[in-house]
Amino acid sequence: MISFLFIVNRALSSSSSSSSAAASLTSKKMTAPGPRPLVLCGPSGSGKSTLLKRLFAEFPSTFGFSISHTTRKPREGEEHGVHYYFVERPEMEAAIAGDEFIETAEFTGNLYGTSKAAVREIQAQGRVCILDIEQKGVEQIKRTDLNPILIFNNPPSIKELERRLRKRGSETEESLSKRLNAAQVELDYGLTPGNFHKIINNVDIDVAYEEFRNFVVQELKEQQKQGVSVNLN
Repeated sequence: MISFLFIVNRALSSSSSSSSAAASLTSKKMTAPGPRPLVLCGPSGSGKSTLLKRLFAEFPSTFGFSISHTTRKPREGEEHGVHYYFVERPEMEAAIAGDEFIETAEFTGNLYGTSKAAVREIQAQGRVCILDIEQKGVEQIKRTDLNPILIFNNPPSIKELERRLRKRGSETEESLSKRLNAAQVELDYGLTPGNFHKIINNVDIDVAYEEFRNFVVQELKEQQKQGVSVNLN
């Protein structure tokens, strides 16, 4: 059987920075501290991708997106090592048992997770690591020493979420029902005071982005004052 680490190494070998991330998978020692990771949480269809695309476009040298691992099969148009690292369940379970992940979750029968190596490599470059994770992942990353900035993206309503998810055309009635049930759980958690540093009420995308951007920039400027190297460009 091909090992999990071999799969990750092969997926990351397309660039030197990615290769060093793969090499660090086996290291338990954290590298020198870099900028705090930025966690964006919110239900599927809440507009997280749009916020992040705009942030990356405005600050192309500041952020690095952490690519998650999953045991689900790729959807049409998805690429291994770009959208996700698509791996087999036994390999991912072995890596989880080996403490190679910051956070993991299971949804609709598939495992998802963020590796320590991915976050370390982005921090080592002086970039802010972006993590798009769900509630259980947020709870797990809070227990690490990464000290993340936690932002919740609050959608207009469950009905609007359903409309957006149906428009994608990628959900069955069963998977849609599961996503909407999960969305309600995430909303209950996300809107509970104290669980996040910032809640973005994403009704108008332009207003939501300005609020999101300004909060993130202010947080990064505070880190700069504390001597953390952050390139706001």
